Amino acid sequence: MQSISLSQRDSHGRSHPRGLGRALAGPVRTGAGRGPGNGSRGGRVRLVARSPAAVRVSENALMSNPPISPGALRGAVDLSSLGKTPPPSPARGNAGTGGLRVDGTEADFQQLVLGTREVPALFVLWSAAHPESEKAVEQAVAAASTVEGRMRVVAIDVDASPGVAAAFQAQQIPMTVGVIAGQPVPLFAGVQAAPQLAPLVQELLTVAAQNGVTGTIPAAPAPAEEPPLAPLHQQAYDAIEAGDLAGARSAYQQALSENPADADASAGLAQVGLLERLGEADLAAARAAAAADPADIGAALVVADADLAGGHVEDAFSRLIDLVRVTSDEERDRVRTRLLELFEVVGAHDPRVTRARRALMAALF
Repeated sequence: MQSISLSQRDSHGRSHPRGLGRALAGPVRTGAGRGPGNGSRGGRVRLVARSPAAVRVSENALMSNPPISPGALRGAVDLSSLGKTPPPSPARGNAGTGGLRVDGTEADFQQLVLGTREVPALFVLWSAAHPESEKAVEQAVAAASTVEGRMRVVAIDVDASPGVAAAFQAQQIPMTVGVIAGQPVPLFAGVQAAPQLAPLVQELLTVAAQNGVTGTIPAAPAPAEEPPLAPLHQQAYDAIEAGDLAGARSAYQQALSENPADADASAGLAQVGLLERLGEADLAAARAAAAADPADIGAALVVADADLAGGHVEDAFSRLIDLVRVTSDEERDRVRTRLLELFEVVGAHDPRVTRARRALMAALF
């Protein structure tokens, strides 16, 4: 992978804020049994000042895809591709909230460095332009998660915060630096697996203890326990788990008859309808027909269902909105009705639904 020069970034008008390097203190003592202020010169570790940083991205990590945002309302069908977004990294936060992983910036760099007076940290420099470099952050988090909150991981995207890379005299990314009581301990460039990092984390904790840094990250509050489902919603959920879609439909319909404003029941009913349609559809034939004739409404409706169930939410919406533009009367109403059902499946508050509703209004009028 081609090297990326910080000086080249500056030629495009991005400047490194001055003074970030001063947030870092002098070298940290690492001699066994030596505490702060003993005057010994032995065992010191210091950052090596190097010439202009040319940042090269290591290529030993895997590309990751962004997760799909939350879809269905609680109590509705948990379609695998429309389900809950995967949980974030353990205790992920920012400089103000704390957490095992903190995503830092130039603005809060000094605050994060000062935080190492209480809890030592691994500062991991990576690049959002090269997502594979975030593997170094993930491995550091995995290693730090084994020491019961005694080590924090600070992830710095050098694209957004080039001044931090300059402060650390970064030569390559990803790059990992230990910081204890504001003092840098240079470690390595590239990616190391969590098992290889574990002994290094223990050594840093030993050095931290010798320098009086023995704090821990406050434990994250336990997630609030979700209230139980309403009886009819639980009945519908159990029916879906048993493959009884007709029973689930009946339960949701009964819930709506008792409370027409029950949004969860409306969403659940829409998702049951989606599952029923997909169970009866010939997806291969529908895709072939839609490719041969984009105006084939029946094929387009099936393909939109399949796209949405497969996680391609915006593709499903766009396909039907395009049909709304070129149809009229009963055909247009048929397409519009299906689109509204798919909005229910994904959830009214999903930003993709918000955007699609605006596009639908423009197509209709």
